[in-house]
Amino acid sequence: MSDLRTIHDVPVLMCASEGETIGGERDALDLIGNAGYQGAQWVVIPAERFDEGFFRLSTRVAGDIVQKFGQYTMGLVVLGDISRHTEDSSALRDFVRECNRGRQTWFVADVEELGERLKG
Repeated sequence: MSDLRTIHDVPVLMCASEGETIGGERDALDLIGNAGYQGAQWVVIPAERFDEGFFRLSTRVAGDIVQKFGQYTMGLVVLGDISRHTEDSSALRDFVRECNRGRQTWFVADVEELGERLKG
């Protein structure tokens, strides 16, 4: 179940922790379509919803999903603690750091951090 919220005047589709695993482009397109239909500018997905392959950059899952969100100009937020993944991969740490510098994909620890990012 997803919930459309407005955070600092920005419409955000908050995905529930429970639900289908997100493991590829097709899953991303479903979320993008749902978010667009509801008028969201960002989709917030709990980290636990992603397939483990998302956090292994060699699988290209993360790149494919991030690219789809970019193609449809929809923001993507990965919400939650991903430290167990970043501890094992300097490449993933670099990817997260670069994403967080931009305006299209963010990795945030909690909703409060998301609110700060959306504030401006």
